[in-house]
Amino acid sequence: MNAAVIQLDGISKRFGALTAVDNVSIDLREGEFFALLGPSGCGKTTLLRMIAGFEDPDEGRILLDGEDMTRTRANRRPINLMFQSYALFPHMSVRANISYGLEMESLSKAEIGRRVAEILEQTQLDGLAMRKPHQLSGGQRQRVALARALVKRPRVLLLDEPLGALDKKLREQMQLELKRLQHELGITFVVVTHDQDEALVMADRIALMKDGRLAQLAAPRHLYEHPNSRFVAGFIGVTNLFEGIATEDGIDAAGLDNFKADHELPPGTQCALSVRPERLEIADRPPPRLNSVPGTIADIAYHGQDINLLVAVAGRTDPVIVRVTASGEADNSGFEPGRTVWCAWQPEFGRILKD
Repeated sequence: MNAAVIQLDGISKRFGALTAVDNVSIDLREGEFFALLGPSGCGKTTLLRMIAGFEDPDEGRILLDGEDMTRTRANRRPINLMFQSYALFPHMSVRANISYGLEMESLSKAEIGRRVAEILEQTQLDGLAMRKPHQLSGGQRQRVALARALVKRPRVLLLDEPLGALDKKLREQMQLELKRLQHELGITFVVVTHDQDEALVMADRIALMKDGRLAQLAAPRHLYEHPNSRFVAGFIGVTNLFEGIATEDGIDAAGLDNFKADHELPPGTQCALSVRPERLEIADRPPPRLNSVPGTIADIAYHGQDINLLVAVAGRTDPVIVRVTASGEADNSGFEPGRTVWCAWQPEFGRILKD
């Protein structure tokens, strides 16, 4: 585990009666790709701006390599912030946009030229160096803004919704490009996003925020497979929630049978069982040793590689979602609205959540 480059120690920020960030403590590690994820208004951008130095916390400390920089001005921090708008100078070439920050530091022309040439190659912009921003595609402009931030060799690069202006296909390409660059350069990246898929693809760790607080901090796979609350389970991907009461060996779901699942809650505790759609199987009869519930296929949603079966189950307002692969046997298995089926899953695939 790498050492912490930035430590957020009990950070809080209020705007009048609104508490935007509430007692958040996070260690950002050297050389990691870290994501601040959450819905609009959860405090993630405010937290990013405090790291950058554009906002001062009302409480808590911000440490860089163990030294307090809570009140250090933004231009004195070895941190760069790349905005969603890119903010490129329209009258300057790609090369001039990238070199501008270095020129303000009064570096030698030789040093500026060497560093700009290096970053142009790393960001695959060397063939576009003399073009103006209006002559570039959205993805190319994004890379110019990234190169301009990286050429100053910051200890930490902050990215505020960096891919929000791009279309879906280009956004997916740039997710991998950002991950490649971060891995090659070894700089700590901190990205703010509301896009769960973006965070899951790019980040080494994700801090999921809700109402100014840290809901859960974990690696992407752990966050997805082991959510600690209904909010986390519902925000990270899609899940089926069965509300009920904890029993000694599982949960007694309202209107349904007792489902087996591991937990440490006292019997009688109000809780919910979370099961991901891809963990469910479709069967014609209840399989032995599996949790299962009968229902009727109400609708089918085709997603290209996958098919979502929406199964109406007695005692539930929302259908149970079952994800199957749209190939081979699944294409010819007779899935159609009105068919009676059993939705089944292995007990270890269920996660019981109290909150």
